[in-house]
Amino acid sequence: MSIHIYNTLTRQKEPFKPIEEGKVRMYVCGPTVYNYIHIGNARPPIVFDTVRRYLEYRGYDVHFISNFTDVDDKIIKAAKELGEDVSSLAERFIEAYHKDTSELNIRKADLHPRVTETMDDIILFIETLIDKGYAYEAGGDVYFRTKKYKDYGKLSQQSIDELRVGARIQVGEHKEDPLDFVLWKAAKEGEIYWESPWGNGRPGWHIECSAMVKKYLGDTIDIHAGGQDLSFPHHENEIAQSEALNEKTMANYWMHNGYININNEKMSKSLGNFILLHDLTKKVDPQAFRFFMLNVHYRHPINFTEELLESAKTSLERIRTTVENLEHRIEHSADLGTDNERWLHKIEDYKQRFIKEMDDDFNTSNAIATLFDLSKEANVYLQEKNTTVEVLERFVSVIEEIGEVLGLVLKTEKDLLDEDIEALIEQRNQARKARNFQLADEIRDNLVDQGIMLEDTPQGVRWKRKS
Repeated sequence: MSIHIYNTLTRQKEPFKPIEEGKVRMYVCGPTVYNYIHIGNARPPIVFDTVRRYLEYRGYDVHFISNFTDVDDKIIKAAKELGEDVSSLAERFIEAYHKDTSELNIRKADLHPRVTETMDDIILFIETLIDKGYAYEAGGDVYFRTKKYKDYGKLSQQSIDELRVGARIQVGEHKEDPLDFVLWKAAKEGEIYWESPWGNGRPGWHIECSAMVKKYLGDTIDIHAGGQDLSFPHHENEIAQSEALNEKTMANYWMHNGYININNEKMSKSLGNFILLHDLTKKVDPQAFRFFMLNVHYRHPINFTEELLESAKTSLERIRTTVENLEHRIEHSADLGTDNERWLHKIEDYKQRFIKEMDDDFNTSNAIATLFDLSKEANVYLQEKNTTVEVLERFVSVIEEIGEVLGLVLKTEKDLLDEDIEALIEQRNQARKARNFQLADEIRDNLVDQGIMLEDTPQGVRWKRKS
């Protein structure tokens, strides 16, 4: 079996063949840090953290880079409005980003380079483009000459003539062509700036990622990724300037995740329907949100509603409850089962099914369906009167192995929530109705172990926490 990736550049799934055997060089465009991230900003980190985890699971050594844009028009505007220094504002929201994403169990990149730390490399990059005739200085700004790069438009699959329709030269710009894009912006009065051969200024948005890719990963990398909104113009421009400079393919695979809608409407600040991640995770288990996001294939749009998020939370809790019940049975199993090979074979089939789904362009939606089916199979096994520790432990091992790849924490040490206790009591009630008294007793013992006392009364089950 081999991994297949949908390549935005070719519009088809292709077998993954890294440049260097056993190693992957991967770059993901990070945030512009002028505010807290919203749930749409959270999708690329979740998606590509999962891609990274799976590549490592399949034996690859992944060198993973994701940048921070820490100087930009939006940051300068926000800093001015708040009366704050640009660098301190950026630093504050970088820390907030790390806090928010860590709650989603997103691992930090191997390196998070910043624009302000890459300035010499950016200036050298631009100078070389000018020397090669691909860029020109005009009025203190520097622009990329798109018509000189013959493959411009290949990522969006549009010709230069098609892209030029509707392109305009704005007031104050000195472009040779409306489609040319800025590499260096002359500083306006009072703005933060860096010295350059073209005067005081700062980089345009697109050049930073090209410079960082070259510096930290090389001229050609395996995977370049980001949100669908970055495909054009950001990634198109990255390709143009990088391949013009290096005369090599920039990335062999381009990956883009889909948009998020809120209650079937496009999420946007102008509509006022965006949700900040750090607000959401104050009310909802961050793991439930990650589970919700992975329930849809990364290239497809997601519709966010409170009902769908609640459904994801319930599904995640069912899997966690299964793990708890398996572990409790391990502690109390008489080890009398005789059908080990059949059950171990079943578990292995589910593991291989998970690998097959993830090999198919990281299909987390089907992978989670496989995890859920494995959990249900474990519950069937728990109905057996005689079980063995070997099979029980294998169920736990594979469920948690899949969970780790998906970045899901399936074993929690936190106190049970009231709603979790009610759900376990209902599960116990159903087991008693089915005359499966062994499972009912195990659920009760599991609750007792966690400090929950049950009392069966004619009016139903009452419970309280041990004081």
